[in-house]
Amino acid sequence: MDHDLKDEKAPIDDTTYIHNGSPNGHVGGAEADFEARSSNNGKLSRNLKGRHMQMIAIGGSIGAGLFVGSGAAFNDGGPGSVLLGFIIVGIMLLMTVQALGELAVLYPVNGAFFTYGCRFIDEAWGFAMGWDYALGWLTVLPFEITAAGITISFWRDDINIGVWIAVFLTLLIIVQFFGVRGYGEVEFVLGIIKVTAVIGFIIFAVVVDCGGVHSRINRGYLGAHYWHDPGAFKNGFKGFCSVFVTAAFAFGGTELVGLAAAEAADPRKSLPTATKQVFWRITGFYVISLFMVGLILRSDDPDLLGSSGANTKASPFVLAIERAGVSGLPSVFNAVITIAVLSVANSCTYGSTRTMQALAARGMGPKFLTYIDSKGRPVWCVLIQLAFGLLAFINEASAGSDFFSWLLSLSGLSYFFVWGSINIAHIRFRRGWQVQGHTLDELPFKAQFGVIGSYIGAFLNIIALIATFYVSLFPVKGTPDPKAFFQEYLAAPIVIALFIFWKVFTKNRAGWFVRAHKMDLLTGMRTFDLDPLEDPGKRRQSRVMRTIHNVV
Repeated sequence: MDHDLKDEKAPIDDTTYIHNGSPNGHVGGAEADFEARSSNNGKLSRNLKGRHMQMIAIGGSIGAGLFVGSGAAFNDGGPGSVLLGFIIVGIMLLMTVQALGELAVLYPVNGAFFTYGCRFIDEAWGFAMGWDYALGWLTVLPFEITAAGITISFWRDDINIGVWIAVFLTLLIIVQFFGVRGYGEVEFVLGIIKVTAVIGFIIFAVVVDCGGVHSRINRGYLGAHYWHDPGAFKNGFKGFCSVFVTAAFAFGGTELVGLAAAEAADPRKSLPTATKQVFWRITGFYVISLFMVGLILRSDDPDLLGSSGANTKASPFVLAIERAGVSGLPSVFNAVITIAVLSVANSCTYGSTRTMQALAARGMGPKFLTYIDSKGRPVWCVLIQLAFGLLAFINEASAGSDFFSWLLSLSGLSYFFVWGSINIAHIRFRRGWQVQGHTLDELPFKAQFGVIGSYIGAFLNIIALIATFYVSLFPVKGTPDPKAFFQEYLAAPIVIALFIFWKVFTKNRAGWFVRAHKMDLLTGMRTFDLDPLEDPGKRRQSRVMRTIHNVV
């Protein structure tokens, strides 16, 4: 490739190169970018503002995994294992989101994760990642709707859960009528509520730990007492390994900010801001909040045994408030958990529909899924996702719990595979970028930790997969059980099966590995003329005000 990006700087309207370096309006060949393929139907709307992108980066990940699922991690591993496990997965996510930010700013295309896999790793691997990710969100939706119904039982256990499933599914359908803007606004509002709740809990926990709460249960100053009795670590190395699955589920959804790049109004400005703030959000909303839970709640509390799904009565956050003897506040936090679960359900619909549409547009799925209406909605994909939501009513059957256990096993490890693939795709992209004669100065946004960060992220993903395999084969409590193993690790053979299927189906026409000198670096790329796009008012903004804005 003889193109020089410095000679291809676009004017203010950000030229998107669709195929072989050709600007919008000229599309050629079967490998044309998926957005061009869909142009006869309509295009995705770029209606997501910077505030939407920032809340999606955190709002999509704060849910039942943090508020409820973390209780099982405390019970199995203890507060020390929870803290270390979440720090490790947090570092992994920090590296991953930085790599994703670099790719998504340059290539703000729909179906970002699998598209990068196809172009920079292997076409079959991208196919496997794309459908594994889409299936993951498809199967999580009915679980989240059911979970939202279960949270209501905290107040009213006399109403059949099917009533609440119908109510929440109806609300989700209403949001879909407003397209991506509806998704963004809902996530923005719910994200603010969740962030406010976590900050409020941290402040509350500090007061409780220092003995500042005077109620019917006055435990006085706690300090780090519960780290010594019953202890910081439980069940040895197995207990530590068990935290990784919980942490992955809790952090799942952070990568949606990359998927949303295709519908961002200004990805060059909004994506870097969102990705750079991930560190503070991981530290503040996950690590610090869980550290404070470990200080004010015993890890051997008997009620933690029920910490699964959306059983908010066993939520470590709710239990910590109840053990402090503060009346009324547990109900408030239960309401926050209900909102958080509904937010994840909203993210399920977005993540699956955009991925399925992009897969179909690339020829990796049924052609009818490519249809996008005049308002930028992938209609058939949305209908399929909502149809999966109806599976929530299976919870009414006696075998509903077993069904959901197997359904969720389809997505159990999908996050690790997707995050690892993003890091590897970034490593391969940097190699292709160098081989084809480009420099890092030509990139509109560079990952803060460079390619080294992607190596670290990929390594940590592999370690997490190994730890999960170990604890699935040898459970923390109990003996090896084939059923339990496959419920934890079923996603791995599914990914391998999808990879082999595409190799056989296409007769391996794309080869086994995308070579650096053959990588397509121009399809879907958006180049920027940085200076004309600078906002003079922004430049005059003081350093103090910019710092305050970034922290908030």
